[in-house]
Amino acid sequence: MTVLFLSLLYVFVPLVQGSDRIIVVLALIGAHAVIFILIYQIYLTYLKPNEQIKVVLDELIKGNYSARAYEKSHHGIDRLGYAVNKLAFNLQNLNRQDKMHSRQLHTVIDNMESGIMLLDTQGYVQLINRKFTNLFDLTEQEVKNKLYYHVLTHDSIYQAVQDAFLYEDTIKNSITLTKGNAKIYIEIVAVPFFNESRELRGLVFVFHDISELKQVEQIRKDFVANVSHELKTPVTSIKGFAETMLDDDSIDPEMLRKFLTIIYKESDRLQSLIHDLLELSKLERDEFKINLNRINFSSIVRESVTIVKDMANKRNVELILDVNDDLNLTGDEQRLKQVILNLLYNAISYSKKDGKVHVSAYKNQQWLTLTVKDNGIGIPESLIGRIFERFYRVDQGRSRETGGTGLGLAIVKHIVEAHDGFIEVDSQYGVGSTFTINLPITHGLTN
Repeated sequence: MTVLFLSLLYVFVPLVQGSDRIIVVLALIGAHAVIFILIYQIYLTYLKPNEQIKVVLDELIKGNYSARAYEKSHHGIDRLGYAVNKLAFNLQNLNRQDKMHSRQLHTVIDNMESGIMLLDTQGYVQLINRKFTNLFDLTEQEVKNKLYYHVLTHDSIYQAVQDAFLYEDTIKNSITLTKGNAKIYIEIVAVPFFNESRELRGLVFVFHDISELKQVEQIRKDFVANVSHELKTPVTSIKGFAETMLDDDSIDPEMLRKFLTIIYKESDRLQSLIHDLLELSKLERDEFKINLNRINFSSIVRESVTIVKDMANKRNVELILDVNDDLNLTGDEQRLKQVILNLLYNAISYSKKDGKVHVSAYKNQQWLTLTVKDNGIGIPESLIGRIFERFYRVDQGRSRETGGTGLGLAIVKHIVEAHDGFIEVDSQYGVGSTFTINLPITHGLTN
């Protein structure tokens, strides 16, 4: 435009004479200024907003959804800017929602109780969760974007991947991991996933830790085996002696009495076993409740000691009692008596000849403590953790000899825990054992 203005001056000014020449120059300058202003206004109104809109669109393409165009008036260009800003606002909201949903999904996946592994169609690991890294002792850096068979070398996993890709169907398998001395049993489920066109896009692996289920299953098997064994022994004795008496009419009265005594003892043992099994079953039910009353614990301890006195005298075991008179608490009198008797029977049964059993009870502001201490055979340290298992006996022969069922301590533990208490064991093999029961004096029970 400047070149055009200078050309006009060069052409027209020499043609004008005198004062008219000044007027022409001023007119041309004025016209130039007006044209410049008009062009600049057109630039501001139409061209510059277009450039801004282009910049905003470029930012949106890059993923910067916070970019905005300048809005000034309501003509066409500004309406376009408004539309672009509206688009940017909507994209920003969608992006926020997408990030929020992504975080929520990641949180859910990362906190699942099962391990998760996502494979693409080439077998590369695209995603894992925290449980997966814990199960296999691997970090995300060691697994992400790696071929699965470079990360997990278990044949069962390899076979599950091959079958899932081949049949495009859910495949189940299992593996066993070893961590230290412990075995971890894992159930594998491989699930293929597809796009809308039913094209295979990859596999989702779910790793369930079923170690606890295996343990429960083993406990049940052991329980059935133990019950069968415990029932079989007295039943076999009863049947054997009964058959002998039926088949032989010449048995003298003394021998007959001996056989009948054995049958009576075995049937009594059988009755005790069935009673303890029923008791334990009752205690383990979810609906089991204890009878809460304000009771005098001191009198319960003294009554229990009186009950076992004959048994202690027969084994030449001295009972030493150290109990205050003011030991009161909230609890189930019959159940707590059952606890004390079981502990006393055990202490007397496992005491040495001419042994001693100390029974003491005391309290502080919150807890009442009962201690039963013997100087018997004791328990090896490695076995202390197992003595509360059903049918577990440290000395199998001695327990059967004294008529024990192997369920007493399991019953004790259940009753104490039902009172929100806890039990402690201190024992030295060949020296003796101390069982300590701690019970809350007043409390709101969970049962």
